[in-house]
Amino acid sequence: MSQLETTSFFSLVRAVEEQRNSKVLVLAASHLEMELLPQLYDQLQSMGPCERLDVLVHARGGEVNATRRIALLLRQHCDKLGFIVPYVCQSAATLLCLVGDEILAGPLAMFSPIDPHLHGGTETEQDVAMSSEDVRLFGAMCQEWFGVEAEQARQESLQLLCQSIFPPSLTAFYRTTLEIKQIAMELLAYQLPHLEDATRAQLIEELVSGYHSHGYALSGQEMQRMGLNCVTHQDVQALAWQVSRQLQATVGGAQRNSADEPWCDALLASNKSVLVRQRNHAMLAGCWHSLVDCHD
Repeated sequence: MSQLETTSFFSLVRAVEEQRNSKVLVLAASHLEMELLPQLYDQLQSMGPCERLDVLVHARGGEVNATRRIALLLRQHCDKLGFIVPYVCQSAATLLCLVGDEILAGPLAMFSPIDPHLHGGTETEQDVAMSSEDVRLFGAMCQEWFGVEAEQARQESLQLLCQSIFPPSLTAFYRTTLEIKQIAMELLAYQLPHLEDATRAQLIEELVSGYHSHGYALSGQEMQRMGLNCVTHQDVQALAWQVSRQLQATVGGAQRNSADEPWCDALLASNKSVLVRQRNHAMLAGCWHSLVDCHD
């Protein structure tokens, strides 16, 4: 069920806590979603309220509204909130980190733009995942690549897009973009409360539309240059990377020998217990299992 070496895993989590003088929660998920909230709440309750909470995060994305609820739940549990990012922290996971007072990024930390993705296509076509930026920049592409005059590009872009994308999907793209910017503003106010709204909005605009692909791998240094409170800590990074290596071997379907085998798609851990969610094709909701430190 799990590839975790529990004894060393718990020892590593405790070592991070000693270095940071905090409580550590490990949050790893293939997809951040609302269904994680009950178990996350239980894990936080078992840890008890704390002055300083560090969340070691390993995730490639998820649902925007679920990310907001996870972020606010974490904030309610502590006075100071930090995020430790040894490796993947992309898309919605990058959005999640905005709520932290501090982001500790390791040498391999990978953040990404937060432009939303939806499934588009006409009613007769198979849906495909597209970024809102793919749609927004269509007119600019026509103008730059094919020399279409700006006014003509504006007039013809909407007609051409509506022939390829079901019109309500265009509205959904627009509303989702507004929503993600609103949520990012709400979360970033926790990290950068002294900045003016216009400055925070400029930072968020860069995260949404400042890069040419959703998968652009942003480093901790690039996040810091944007103005985020992103720092380094060599000793913590070394420990966090060892935790990450166990998470990489545990969470995600890529570890299976075949597509028919069950897999772990989420993990929530403290320094004493681990909650692991296992999925298989016959079990849509997944099943949570608890692992505890037998040497505690």
